[in-house]
Amino acid sequence: MSKSEKQLTFLSDDAQIENSLECSTRNDQIVKIYIDGAARNNPGPAGAGIYIKRGDKILFEQGFFLGQKTNNQAEYLALIIGAFFIQEYAKKDESVLIYSDSQLLVRQMTGIYLVRDAILKKMQQIATELLRIYSVKFCHIYRQDNTQADFLANRGIDKKVVIPKKIEDKIREYNII
Repeated sequence: MSKSEKQLTFLSDDAQIENSLECSTRNDQIVKIYIDGAARNNPGPAGAGIYIKRGDKILFEQGFFLGQKTNNQAEYLALIIGAFFIQEYAKKDESVLIYSDSQLLVRQMTGIYLVRDAILKKMQQIATELLRIYSVKFCHIYRQDNTQADFLANRGIDKKVVIPKKIEDKIREYNII
């Protein structure tokens, strides 16, 4: 088995980092979520971009303002906020592909890298908890393949788009924003 084919478990037995062939599936039944975090001046004004689709149908796309965060915190918050929105579009045990251009996030969420930063560790635990009910696969993509999520993250910063109250309240319970 090649390194790219090796299944790496962290969230569940189904969670794994996929190679580009598996991540490029055209299965119209799979929910795909593209996420991106952005921070200007790192740390600085930050945003999260979330783009969710099933097949060619766009289910959700929005960017949100996160306040002052590091880029890595913004990446994790994009994942966490995205996980809340996935609940509206995916059923328990359904396959969900999560695309991110953050190699760090993908490798930490799949257990390849350890999370050493205390804040990121807490965010990783929250994301794991929120995603546990799905069959999740993480896909690392290049920045040029994640332009919509990047655009949404930056638009969230520019327009100071607030996180929906019910999601913000839940995130505040976790004490990460």
